[in-house]
Amino acid sequence: MNDFNTLLIANRGEIAVRIIKTAKSMGYETVAVFSEADREALHVSLADKAICIGASSVDQSYLNIDHIINAAKQTGADAIHPGYGFLSESSEFSQRCLQEGIVFIGPTAEAISLMGNKTLARHKMIDANVPLVPGYDGPSEDDQRLQQEADRIGYPVMVKAAAGGGGRGIRLVRQADKLQAEVESARAEALSSFGSAELLLEKCVENARHIEIQVFADKAGNTVYLGERDCSMQRRNQKVIEEAPAPIMTPELREQMGEAAVSAAKAVNYVGAGTVEFLVSQQQDFYFLEMNTRLQVEHPVTEFITGLDLVEWQLRVAAGENLPLQQDQIEYQGHAIEVRLYAEDCDGGFIPQTGTVLEWITPQGPGIRMDEGIVKGQQISPYYDSMLAKLICYGKNREEAIRRLKRGLKDTVLLGLSSNKTFLLGLVNDPVFAAGEATTRYIEEQYLPSKETDTAYSPQQSLWSVAAILLSRTVGATGWRSTGVLSWPVRLAFQDELRDLVVSQEGEVYRVDSDGFESQEITISNETSSQLSLQINGIRSSISLALQGEQLYLDDRSEVALFEKRSFSEKTSNEELGANLVAPMSGRIADIKVSVGDTVNKGDLLVVLESMKMFQELTAQQAGVVSDIYVSIDKQVEVGVALVDIEQQEELEK
Repeated sequence: MNDFNTLLIANRGEIAVRIIKTAKSMGYETVAVFSEADREALHVSLADKAICIGASSVDQSYLNIDHIINAAKQTGADAIHPGYGFLSESSEFSQRCLQEGIVFIGPTAEAISLMGNKTLARHKMIDANVPLVPGYDGPSEDDQRLQQEADRIGYPVMVKAAAGGGGRGIRLVRQADKLQAEVESARAEALSSFGSAELLLEKCVENARHIEIQVFADKAGNTVYLGERDCSMQRRNQKVIEEAPAPIMTPELREQMGEAAVSAAKAVNYVGAGTVEFLVSQQQDFYFLEMNTRLQVEHPVTEFITGLDLVEWQLRVAAGENLPLQQDQIEYQGHAIEVRLYAEDCDGGFIPQTGTVLEWITPQGPGIRMDEGIVKGQQISPYYDSMLAKLICYGKNREEAIRRLKRGLKDTVLLGLSSNKTFLLGLVNDPVFAAGEATTRYIEEQYLPSKETDTAYSPQQSLWSVAAILLSRTVGATGWRSTGVLSWPVRLAFQDELRDLVVSQEGEVYRVDSDGFESQEITISNETSSQLSLQINGIRSSISLALQGEQLYLDDRSEVALFEKRSFSEKTSNEELGANLVAPMSGRIADIKVSVGDTVNKGDLLVVLESMKMFQELTAQQAGVVSDIYVSIDKQVEVGVALVDIEQQEELEK
């Protein structure tokens, strides 16, 4: 038995909060670690002890093994849970804990090293008779060899980082002449994210499902699978929606995939929680992708349908106990779906966002769970992944789970920075998702392109009207009276849209008029700093709000919008729109693709910006000649900083 009493969680955000809760319920003392940027974070306040492990950047804090080991020694922690991400799949960290006499809540260093490298993992799976996607996993430094192997495999082909996960270092190549550029891009991202530029190639299985099997093993050699999760709803190879069980699953396929996953785990003498990921073709043939040697972001859907606490299982196995259940004792009931809430600008290309959480309200009710790592007033920094929380909903069947998920999303309020809430609502209302028919390429190849033909989004007139009332009142609007009516004009902006409105008030009733739109009559019955109860054209409803100067966030449960009060002297158009490239977020300049004097067309790649562990390709918004470049490679920039100036001219011939 490995007795331990105090657990240090070497992670942050919602996963640290989630682990702390289970550890406390089992009687363990808990220790949180935090960087300078996370001093006021939720996980810090929930733990019994907390200790700073360094500056805001991950290499000086959450990825610094020495700092974390020293923190464990200073606080008396005799066990470390790595969570997921950061050091959770570091064989060096696992080995260091062993050397220091600290219990590592996870597999051995040997298992992490084997399965953490996709090339080595493929070789092990061949020995274990686990089916593999056709590919190439030999030396990857020779670009000519990669070209030859990709041509042999046939297009489309996936270029993948051999190390790491999380969708990083992965590129889809459909044409031979595009391979070299994508190899260079994947190699750079892999080196930055995982410290290894090693790549492999795999045949792209078209219209596939991404289905993973949760496995668990103890030190006595007992290994079981806990069902599957369907993670096919992805964007840029990152999971957006996960659910259990998979809509296409049959008992026979589950048993086949489960047994293959157990074989994969046994092949590396695995101990603890792990996830074996597969691609499943339209013909229900399945192929091994990789094994994640840690707890997954999406583990709560498995917990819902099995009624088990997977973190509790992890701690029991680490303490030397046998698995609580054998394979024939594991049962599945109901359906669970999880969505990931990100701080990102979906309309602007899903760019990660920073800012202050002005309002944060989580949904309540049966079958609704929110795993959160933020609090009202918290500053969201550019140093870490942009995922803020996960909403998980359960029902007796998939239809009930979806209904609860829709309501849970509507009842979630996040104001102060852009999020993907509205995007998620669109996905869960999509008929292809509702039918359980989405594959891994659906969002990017079908759902998003279908939205490009829509007209530019603008909030409903009711939100414009409420914003006009609230923002004009904040500056003490005055107007003229005619038969007891007070009236005043107001100009508002939503993104690039400017609109002039007229607000009138008679008694307790406001009237808002705007050219081209029907008049709105609004009565506010109850008002706080964060909530309005009101009646709009005779219909009662409520709206959440956050006011910051002359900026106003509104959430009416189906839409979230940021309005800004503008002066009437401002122009309604900007002739220089798109001429200057500015940083859409804080980050590091990873690459510059142009030089002063270069001619560019709209859409040409100018700068690559790295932020929140993601590479963002910034392109020209119009044709012209590069007149100035204000940054250099590796320079850290803040949001809004000028990067490149383009002297405008007519669209150039390609």
